Amino acid sequence: MAMITDPDDFFTKGCGRCDRFATPDCSARQWTEGLDLLRRICLGMGLQETVKWAHPIYMFAGRNIALVTAFRDDFRLTFMNAGLLEDTEGVLERQGPNSRTPGMIRFTSAGQVAGLKPVIQAYLQQLMDHAEAGMKSPKTHTEIPMPDELGDALDADPELSVAFFALTPGRQRSYMFNLSQAKKSATRVARIEKFRDKIFAGKGAMER
Repeated sequence: MAMITDPDDFFTKGCGRCDRFATPDCSARQWTEGLDLLRRICLGMGLQETVKWAHPIYMFAGRNIALVTAFRDDFRLTFMNAGLLEDTEGVLERQGPNSRTPGMIRFTSAGQVAGLKPVIQAYLQQLMDHAEAGMKSPKTHTEIPMPDELGDALDADPELSVAFFALTPGRQRSYMFNLSQAKKSATRVARIEKFRDKIFAGKGAMER
C-alpha cells in the first residue's frame, strides 16, 4: 500500500500505512474534528505544511516544528527538537519509555485541543524562534551521533522507537552509521522508511 504524499489525504483518508486506509475504521477519520483543529492552529501560526513519514508535518525556516499523528485510542501533536522547549505548563509526555525527551501532547477530544490552544501556540512559537535563530537540541553523546532524521522519526513513531531501542547497541549503531553516510536529508528519510521492517524484525542495517 502506498503511503500518502499530500497532507489533505491524511485528514480525509489517513496515512496509507495499513489496510484501514480510506475506510471508516481509519484512526485519522475517527478524530477528524480534533485533527482539523490542530491543523488550523499550525497553519494559523504561519507554518508550512508538508508530509514526512506519511503524516502531516509543519515547518518553519527550513526546520521541522511539529508533526500530527492519529492512533486508535488518541491523536497527538509531537514537537520536534523538543529539547529546546520550556514546558512551562507541564503538558508534554514522552512518546515511549526510550524517547529522548518529553515532546508530545496526547488528545482524546477536540475540546482538549481547544482548551490547550494558547499553550500549543506558545510552544510552536518557541520552536519557531529557535528555528529562526538556528538553534538545535543538544545531541545525545553516543559513539556515532544519531542523525536528526532518525531522531525525528523515532519521536514521531512510538512503535518504531520501542523497536529501535530494543536492538543491541551494535545494531543501533549500524543504522546510525548507514544513515550518516547519506549526504542529503531526503535520502536519510527514505532509508529510514526502508529500514522499518528490519528494525521491527530485530535486525541490523546490513542483515538480511
